[in-house]
Amino acid sequence: TGRQSAASRKSSSKRQANKDKYSVLLPTYNERENLPLIVWLLVKYFGESGYDYEIIVIDDGSPDGTLQVAQQLQGIYGAHRVLLRPREKKLGLGTAYIHGIKHATGNFIIIMDADLSHHPKFIPEFIQKQKEGGFDVVSGTRYSGNGGVYGWDLRRKLISRGANFLTQVLLRPGASDLTGSFRLYKKEVLEQLVDRCVSKGYVFQMEMIVRARQLGYSIGEVPISFVDRVYGESKLGGNEIVSFLKGLLTLFATT
Repeated sequence: TGRQSAASRKSSSKRQANKDKYSVLLPTYNERENLPLIVWLLVKYFGESGYDYEIIVIDDGSPDGTLQVAQQLQGIYGAHRVLLRPREKKLGLGTAYIHGIKHATGNFIIIMDADLSHHPKFIPEFIQKQKEGGFDVVSGTRYSGNGGVYGWDLRRKLISRGANFLTQVLLRPGASDLTGSFRLYKKEVLEQLVDRCVSKGYVFQMEMIVRARQLGYSIGEVPISFVDRVYGESKLGGNEIVSFLKGLLTLFATT
């Protein structure tokens, strides 16, 4: 009977795993070239791994016709797979996540960039890692294991490394990549964190991890290779660096 109960336990945990659903939040702004490819890759890797999923496109009034492309993709893959939850103008990443969470039917949420810098092939690894450790958050890291960055010039690499180093020294967050935005969250954990976050822009992702640590949530990491955006302009300029440093010091003073 011991063997039988172990078998029944295994099958019930498999049933539970099969009940899990993953909502991918894709905030977009001028991503018409990238969106068809990222959605195709998401469909491919979710399809191959057999997990239930939905892709929620949150377009912030892109003038380049991103929303029209998203509508075509919805026609191809179905409204149950590609959900369109647009907003009229650019309102920022934090509010895009709040907006997306409201419409998500999954018990897990994946956040990632729509510009192909995050490859969907890593998602099954995120899911596996979460299941193994029961983690509240699984974060993609460019700075441990075989993670890395491709397509960045030295300046961008130095800024990113420097930002990460400063953050480690000041905040001791217990995670190796704080400014990355490729993560898997339990839905209720993400709701709690977004509620508590006050930062905007580049600092927002970092604050999410710092708050997660504060609240005692467990964080797993998966090494990822990050590729610089394929089409369009990078959004990291001098202003972002200044606001990042300000945000970092504010967080240091308040946590």
